[in-house]
Formats: sequence, C-alpha cells, structure tokens
Amino acid sequence: MRRSTISGSLLTLFLYDVGDSIRLDELRGMLGAAPPGREPPFRQPAPEYVTFAQPPVLETLPPVEVSQGASFTGRLAYYDYGVVTIQLELPFTGTWEEIIALTAHWMNASDLETKGAAAVRQALGRVESAIVNPYREHLVEDYSIVHLRSVQDESGATMTASELIAECPDHIAQIVRGEKAAFSDTERAEILESRMSYYREDLLVVGWSAALVYDSPEGAAPTIRLLEYANTQLLEFRHYDAVLTKLLSEVYRSLERGGVLARWRMARDAERVSTIRLDVRELTERMDNSIKFLSDMFAARLYRMAAIKIGVPDYKTLVEQKLESAGELYGFMMDRFYQGRAFALELMVVIILVIELVFLFRGIH
Repeated sequence: MRRSTISGSLLTLFLYDVGDSIRLDELRGMLGAAPPGREPPFRQPAPEYVTFAQPPVLETLPPVEVSQGASFTGRLAYYDYGVVTIQLELPFTGTWEEIIALTAHWMNASDLETKGAAAVRQALGRVESAIVNPYREHLVEDYSIVHLRSVQDESGATMTASELIAECPDHIAQIVRGEKAAFSDTERAEILESRMSYYREDLLVVGWSAALVYDSPEGAAPTIRLLEYANTQLLEFRHYDAVLTKLLSEVYRSLERGGVLARWRMARDAERVSTIRLDVRELTERMDNSIKFLSDMFAARLYRMAAIKIGVPDYKTLVEQKLESAGELYGFMMDRFYQGRAFALELMVVIILVIELVFLFRGIH
C-alpha cells in the first residue's frame, strides 16, 4: 500500500430538539442574517424546485477552545421544525494512521460535547423569543463527518475514489467507525457497502455514527448538509416516538383505574389523544415536506442511503405504528364514552318514568 498524505477536516455535529418550531423570519431579524438562498447548494445537476422549503438560518460562532489546545470553528443551524445543530470543525493534515488516531479521539471526547452544549445554551438564551414552546429538556443526537479534501500518493498524484476503496479499505472503515483496531473482512465489507460516488474523484461512505466524504469543499458542502438534515429527521422522529410512548402509557393507566366516572373521563383523554395525534401528523408532514427529492437524482439516492443507515425509516415506522395505536385507542375511548352517555340517558329516562308512575299511582289512590 502506498503512503498517502491527507488533508481535510473533522466535523462533529450535535443536534438538539429545542421546541415545537422556530420562527425563522423573526430569527433572521434578531441575528441580522442574510435572506435565505437556495439550500442545499447542489453541485450536480438538480431542478430548481429541489430545495429546502424553509432553509435553516446559519450563525457563525467564535472559535471553540477545548482540551489539549485544540480550537474548533463553530457554526449553528436553526431549523424551522425546532431543531438546532452545532457543527464543530477541526482541520487536519497527516497520514492515514494520524487521521485515524485523531478522529477516534474526538469522536469519543466528552469535553467536546460539553463545549458544544454550552455554546448552544448561550445561543438559545439570545433567541428564545423566536422558539415556539421551548422545551425544558433537550433530546440530543450526535454525528461525525470526516471530510477529506485531498488524498495524495507518494508521487503527489491525487487518488480517485476507486483507488481509495481498493488500496485503503481498512483505513476508511476505521475512520467511519471511529476505531483504531482493524476490522474483520466481513465487517469491513459491511461498512464499505454503504458508499456512493458521482465523479471519479469523490466518495461518500456512510456509517450509523459517522461518515467519510472525499470531495472538494464545494462538492462536499451539499453532501454534508444532507447528512445533517437526515440526522435532524432522526432526532425529530425520536422525539415523536417518546411523546407517543408517554401518551399511550398515561392513557392505558387511566383506563385501568376505572371507577364510576371513568367513562366520562374518557372524553377528556380521547380529546387529548386526538390533539397530540394531529400535532404529530402536522409536524411529521412539515418535516417530510421541508425538502423535496423527485425521481432518481443523485441527491435523492444519497439522502435515502444516509437516512436508512442512521435509522430514520426505523424510527418513522415506530412513530407511524404508535399513531395507528393512538387512533385505535381514540376510537375505543369514544365508543366507551358514548356507551356510558347512552346508559346514563337511558337511566335518566327510567328514573323519570318511575317518578311519573309513582305520582300516577298516588293520584289514583
């Protein structure tokens, strides 16, 4: 294997679910941000309508200093469906062994997450008025992207994507998994299976916790943005899954309590179930519609591969199953409520008839 010289950056993403939504127009005014442009900035041919419906608002942060003297550049992205992401970037140059050691260290560094969380809290304090129903506790997701801008062999020639896969498969697999140890042939093949290339000189290898992007800065920008977007979807579906799990658990406990007024409480519980179902439906549709991909264009295939690898469809399926359960539960509770109301009305009619009969017989005597 030829000795390579590599330059690029490690990008660490921390994603926070901070509220029901964020009013981006208001936020742009608060931050003095530029009007929205086309996002993501595709390099490959793509129709003009393929874009974010509501492009995220970006905010540059001062350098973030962490342990061992490392300085990360920072960038915040605010999404209209209530997610804030912080991207921390660390440039590097070195050999494969040095890059593997660097990425393995920072992918597992708790102090980096602590610094990122502190920066996000400070930013949220400035823009809290633009957040709709801010959450007290934030669900968190993290993801790493290793962007290789240039990989040159001993002669100084730039390596192609096929050459990287053929000559450096172990190194690529170690970077994607954030580990120093070499993998078995079977595991390495599984890691490298989720890969794509558009040109000869670009490569994307996606893992569940990290991805490797080999491309120029301009070419890598839309890929990095789509990887970030896929992770925001994962975070939101995790949030909806937790909301529905809590809702179903509370309603089941309410059904078990029983009592004289149990059927009358069902109307209130059923209304709550229906309201949350509609909220989740609205939010998921808004999130799904935030970016549109049609036909078999490269960006669509790239996004689908990334989403599948990090688990977005799995969580979406869980949410849809719980929405279906909530719908069945709503129908059951309303049936019980109507049965209880019908019984009460029938009982009232019987009581009225008994009273009338009592007065009737008293009148006869």
